[in-house]
Amino acid sequence: MVLLHRHTVGLKSDGTVTAVGDNKYGQCDVSGWRDMVAVAAGWRRTVGLKSDGTVVAVGRNNEGQCNVSGWRDMVAVAAGDWHTVGLKSDGTVTIVGNNRYGQCDVSGWRGIQLPGN
Repeated sequence: MVLLHRHTVGLKSDGTVTAVGDNKYGQCDVSGWRDMVAVAAGWRRTVGLKSDGTVVAVGRNNEGQCNVSGWRDMVAVAAGDWHTVGLKSDGTVTIVGNNRYGQCDVSGWRGIQLPGN
């Protein structure tokens, strides 16, 4: 289960997703999501990682934080207030969204791994 400010998102054991709360920007429109292995909730958006390594996102996209349609080979996703982060299987990081505070400056990141690995 993931929550942020005004909405809550849950990943079910069958790979579907459920969401409740404020849906002003469509951040709870996840009823058609299938084959998910992870979800993240950001400021007025929801991000999902599919079992095939692709990523989907719904909700507020004013800063491009939902522009994940081309992401492939992902093993993890995270959502900040104004940006979305994806960890690729090769240990590199992909990021979209607002970079006002340098939070998207990850171009040199290599060898990143999931906690516990």
